[in-house]
Amino acid sequence: MTPEYLAVFESAMTAALELADQGSGSDADADVPIGAVVLAPDGAIIGLGRNQCLAQGDPTAHAEIVAIRQAAQATGCWRLDGCTLVVTLEPCTMCAGAVLSARMRRLVYGAADARAGAAGSLWDVVRDRRLGPPVEVIGGVLADPCAARLTRFFARLRTDG
Repeated sequence: MTPEYLAVFESAMTAALELADQGSGSDADADVPIGAVVLAPDGAIIGLGRNQCLAQGDPTAHAEIVAIRQAAQATGCWRLDGCTLVVTLEPCTMCAGAVLSARMRRLVYGAADARAGAAGSLWDVVRDRRLGPPVEVIGGVLADPCAARLTRFFARLRTDG
């Protein structure tokens, strides 16, 4: 993958980082700072999400799920053919499954997640042909700023709690 191709997704990742910052707060009850955007086939943002599990008391309110739900509502269709999910952290199995269920074309993520990543790090749900057509995966877009937010967040939890 060329640097030019990766650069296409940097503005969307910057938008996802801004969403992540909105939910991170400064107290111990803040949600993990993860942001996501869904891009339509033409590149327009049609879905926005940030982690809201604690804020909503909903274990499924991951940034990816929130953004996918908003994109489906915006398009009026659950099938998000040709769309791209851009997220600051590699998705978990639930979110990777949602990408497949929505028939998304591409997944772009920032920081890899060796503990729970389901797009190549621990599992590779989105490219498992037994589950459907594979999704194009592009990892490492603005990985350092994505990882830095998580590192700061968890360091703050360790010192505050």
